[in-house]
Amino acid sequence: MDRIFASIAFTPTIKAIQSRLGSRQKYADFEVKGAEPAGLSQREVEFIASCDSFYQATVSETGWPYVQHRGGAEGFLKVLDTNTLGYADFRGNQQYVSAGNLANNDGIALIMVDYPNRRRLKIMGHVHWVHLSDNPALFKRLVVPGYAGHIERGCIIRVEAWDWNCSKHITPRYTEQTIESRIAQYQQENSAQQNILNTL
Repeated sequence: MDRIFASIAFTPTIKAIQSRLGSRQKYADFEVKGAEPAGLSQREVEFIASCDSFYQATVSETGWPYVQHRGGAEGFLKVLDTNTLGYADFRGNQQYVSAGNLANNDGIALIMVDYPNRRRLKIMGHVHWVHLSDNPALFKRLVVPGYAGHIERGCIIRVEAWDWNCSKHITPRYTEQTIESRIAQYQQENSAQQNILNTL
């Protein structure tokens, strides 16, 4: 567990619950107050680059959490540096719930799940928006090649903490592309075996 993640996530109420249920001592050593974010390692960078979706959570000024799914081509969530992520915010149904929440409270949490390999990465950070007129060079880095959607703004996330979840209870799921690739591989292997049998 990332130590900064623990110091942010474990509020006094959560610590009290941990104490009552017997896990407080296990997690107490993970907390480091006032430390600077360690930055994403190569493992996290590669994982993020392979993801084609994630879930993001924001909180409204009335205290309600809001979770939204974000999807796109692999790597649409860009690692701008080891402490900064960004993605192009394309025009959708124009409800602007996440955008409104972040205008009031810039805190955000992301969860990325690799279902086939049962891996899950959690990220906490702060958001600011960038527009084409503000920073054309940064805005250009968020563009998804070949995707024709209208970009309304860029979402820049300053990573404060991250943590890998355990793999328990992640049900493996596979994309259509993965399944088709596996089927094609098996068909080739079967064809090769059939050719060998035909020569006997």
